[in-house]
Amino acid sequence: MKILLATQKPFAAAAVKGITDILEAAGHEVVKLEKYAEQQDLVAAVADAEALIIRSDKVTAEVLDAAPKLKIVVRAGAGYDNVDLEAATAHGVVVMNTPGQNSNAVAELALGLMIFMARTHFTPATGSELQGKRLGVQAYGNVGRLVGQKARALGMEISALDPFLTDEQIVAGGAAPVHSVEELYANSDYLSIHIPALPSTIKSIGYDLIMRMPKGATLVNTARKEVIDEEGLFRALSEREDLKYVTDVMPDNYDRLTKNFGYRVFATPKKMGAQTSEANVNAGLAAARQIVDFFATGNRKFQVNK
Repeated sequence: MKILLATQKPFAAAAVKGITDILEAAGHEVVKLEKYAEQQDLVAAVADAEALIIRSDKVTAEVLDAAPKLKIVVRAGAGYDNVDLEAATAHGVVVMNTPGQNSNAVAELALGLMIFMARTHFTPATGSELQGKRLGVQAYGNVGRLVGQKARALGMEISALDPFLTDEQIVAGGAAPVHSVEELYANSDYLSIHIPALPSTIKSIGYDLIMRMPKGATLVNTARKEVIDEEGLFRALSEREDLKYVTDVMPDNYDRLTKNFGYRVFATPKKMGAQTSEANVNAGLAAARQIVDFFATGNRKFQVNK
């Protein structure tokens, strides 16, 4: 099978070698499209590809239309909103992600951002400590559980909301279960967001929820910028001088936020959650192994367009 590794932002060299070794050992041909300039480069490259590994690259209906032999797309990472799932299903293409491979990297970043904000961007100003603070985790999956575990080691009190888990599962993961998003926000000194960007979650976190947060609270977003109602965020920060917002997904209104709120707001220059050498390699190798298994046994365990 011809496997196209299409990465506008390439994997680390070690990951590329590992991916290639895994696929070639299974008898597949590997073709690389790295640092491409235009979306049309990807459209042209998929013409005879039977499998596709991507990172944040956009697999649109146009890409799928141009790939008559394509059977599987694997997004090396957890999020997959850069793939048109409806179009993939219409073309009979299986779409998978690689859940869990980036989780530790994202969780460590979330805790790092909390410390960064608690210490006022590491300026000489007097900061605060995380110990004894209440951390709410919105979505207690792979990343959320790790955030909770690491925060608990720092002496924080953990609560979590996840409609897909039972109370028993949340307790087993080391957190106190919460049964409404309003309750979670109202009782969290730090609130760590880990929900996907879906029609039901886009702009779901806005003025009303943020205003429920306790005095001095910090909202931490290492998920997707689309889940934040940015106008609602701006309004809440305007009315509550004690609130803070930190994220690794830069808001569209970031310049306006920093101009008005200074050290109370921070965003990394680019999406940083999975940007570690370990996560880079882990996700790439997982993608390669899933493709090998799919063609060898038909395994669709991580399919997301069922």
